[in-house]
Parts: sequence; structure tokens; C-alpha cells
Amino acid sequence: MSTPRAYAVLSPTAARRVFLTLTFTRWFPVGLVVGLLTLWQLERGLTVAQAMTISSAAGLTIFALELPTSGFADAFGRRPVFVVSAAVNVLASGILLVAHSFWAFFVAAVLTGIFRALDSGPLEAWFVDTVHATTPGADVDGALAAQGTVLGVGIAAGALISGGLVWWHPISGASALMLPVAVFVTLNVVHLVAVLVLLREPRSAEHLDTSGARRALASAKESPAVVREGLGMLRHNAVLRGIVTVELFWSVAMIVFETFQPIRLAELVGGEERAGAIMGPVAAAGWAVFAVGAALSGWTSRRIGVARTAILARILNGLGAVVMGLVAGPAALIAAYGVTYLLHGSAGPMHSALLHREAKARNRATVLSMNSMVASVAFGIAAPLLGLLAERTSTQVAMVSAGAFSILGAWFYRHALRAEKARAAASAAPAGHHPATVE
Repeated sequence: MSTPRAYAVLSPTAARRVFLTLTFTRWFPVGLVVGLLTLWQLERGLTVAQAMTISSAAGLTIFALELPTSGFADAFGRRPVFVVSAAVNVLASGILLVAHSFWAFFVAAVLTGIFRALDSGPLEAWFVDTVHATTPGADVDGALAAQGTVLGVGIAAGALISGGLVWWHPISGASALMLPVAVFVTLNVVHLVAVLVLLREPRSAEHLDTSGARRALASAKESPAVVREGLGMLRHNAVLRGIVTVELFWSVAMIVFETFQPIRLAELVGGEERAGAIMGPVAAAGWAVFAVGAALSGWTSRRIGVARTAILARILNGLGAVVMGLVAGPAALIAAYGVTYLLHGSAGPMHSALLHREAKARNRATVLSMNSMVASVAFGIAAPLLGLLAERTSTQVAMVSAGAFSILGAWFYRHALRAEKARAAASAAPAGHHPATVE
């Protein structure tokens, strides 16, 4: 009887290389549609409120599935869940390409929600646990900042190519927005192949001696316990509860600079296709400064701390969203968008680093998914409400309201800030005063 192949634990350097490569293949395709998705829906006949409802469907699907899928990832393994997520992404993007009705877009959105629920957490949890296997307790804020830079560069490059494809428009009789969406589908297939080839996850001897079916059944039974443990952490860990609560407010700001930005630009320049051609280089610039912001956050956190960097970035990001709603010309809107994305890039890696400080190997994917779940339900509820507000008042009123609301979230980092101060004080204490063990 043959023994299933066991993969050795990668070194931190090798794990980081795989982590950043798969980050790029995951997010580079997104750049092709990041500025076009809402315009694609509007061009195919949806109203602003319907487009927001589609976004809500994706968000609420993520909310429903985040914890079960992350619990399964923690119990069964990160790799199989990540592989399935990449496969679902191919299916969802294929339907998006051919959709012509509200319900077709709705199905694509639900599948996208399933993909994002499966995708949320496993790769990052795999990386952190792989690093901790050889360097226990190591902080990963530097690698997460690098991931943010790679993510931003990848999306920026995709968005720049997307704008070029819209300007090129080689398929007469078809929408200029169609080619970027078609390339998006193709690159999602490339990501699936990359995941299959590059991601390797060691198994314990217990797993290696168990058939795949028995292991899946055992993991499924274990998942609810992992989920309960994660929820228990929220009840008893004020630091984690505050960090996760921030995500509720931050997701509302994202509606401004991810969804309303192209809608507002189309209003200012006179049409979806014209806005689509502009959004390519605009989104590229936005994600390029996102990458810069991610790199700066690593520099800033070493000087003022992770928590202070997160607080400052969150407040300024919300103010940027407000300014986006107040400006009256396309040039000013694009400038405000760039500054807002710079701060968006700074906030994300620090938020993730704070989450990892509160998580353990057993529940790391679950903790990440709880954070994502809160963002998804907030987005799912707020998006259609803001869409209705925009239709009954104006796009600008909806943008300003969302940005102002998001600023309030910085208050909930206060427990993380106190914990960081205590951590720094403990590190600075004489060696004889350190606790005998550190969790």
C-alpha cells in the first residue's frame, strides 16, 4: 500500500515567494474589471439600484459561507479549499461575461460570493503557519505589507491593460468593455493552474495514513468546533472584537471608491464606455498608489506602531471618501480617488497584522474569515441602501454619507492600541521579568 506524498515545510523565504506569486495571479485579473464591473452592468441594462443589489448578493453570500468554509479550511487544509475557490472563480467570471439580465448577473454574483468566502483566509493562513512552523511567533507585518504592494501592483497593471483594451476596441459590433472581461476569465484559469502547481501543504502522519474521504469527513465534523472557538474569541477577546468591528465601517467606505467612483465618473464625462476607457489608467494609478501605501505602512509601523498606523490610515481614508463625494470635476475626483487609495493600501496590511496577533494556528483562517464576514454583511446591507439614496438624491450625497460613516470605525482600534502598548512594555522589561511562557 503506497503512502501519500508528504511535502516538506517550506522555508520562510520560499513560503513568501509562493505567497506573493499567488497573490499576484489572484489579483492581477481583478485589475481588468475593477473599474469596469459596475459600468458593464449598467451598459447591459441594469439600474444603479440593481447594480448595488447585485453587489449586495455577493456580500451576503460571503456572510453566509465565511465561517463554515474557513472552519473547514482550518480543519481540513488550506490547499484544497483554495483550489476549489479558484475553480469557482472561473465559473463565476464565465457567467459574468455572457450575462445580459439581472438574474444572470445575480447568479454570477452569488458564485463570486462563494468564491470569495472560500478564498478568504486560506492562502494567508497557510503562509503564516508555514512561517511559524520554522520561526514560532514571528511577526508577519512586513510580508503582509509586501503582499499589499504586490496586490496593488498587480491590480494596477491589470487596470492599465484594461484601459488599453477598451481604447483598442478591436471587435466591431461588440461593446468596448467586453474584451477586458473576456481576458479576465482567461487569467482566472491561469490562477487556478498556478494554485495547483505551486501551493503545497504538509500533512501530519495522522492525515497521511487516512484516506481522503475519511479525512474530509473528520474535518467536516471538526469544522463546527473550530467555528465555535472563533466566535468564542469574539465574545471574550475585546481586542479582536474591536478589530473586526472596524471592518464594518471600512467596508462602507469601499462602496465609495470601488463602486460609486466609476458611476460618478460616468456622470461627469458623459457615458459608460467613455468612463470605462478612462477608468483603466485611473484604476491603474489608484492601485499603484495603493501599493505605495502598503509599502509605506510597513515603514510607518516600525516608527509609530502597527495600531497607530492602522488608526491614522482609517481616519484619512474615510476623509478621502468624503472628499470624493464633494468634488465637482473629473480631475478633482481622480485626484481624490488616488489619495484615498493610497490610504486604503496603508490600512489593510496593518489591520491584518493586528488580526494575526490575536489568532492561533488552529483558528487563523476562521479569524480572518470572521473579519471578512463582517465586511461582507455590512457591504451587503449598505450597498442597496446607498444605491436607493443615490437614485432619490444624488450620487454625491450617497458618497459623502458613506465616507463620513466610515471614519467612526477608527474608534474601535483603541483596545488593539492598548494591547500594543502593553506588548511593547513587556518587550522592554528586563529579562528576569519576562513571563516564563508566552502564548
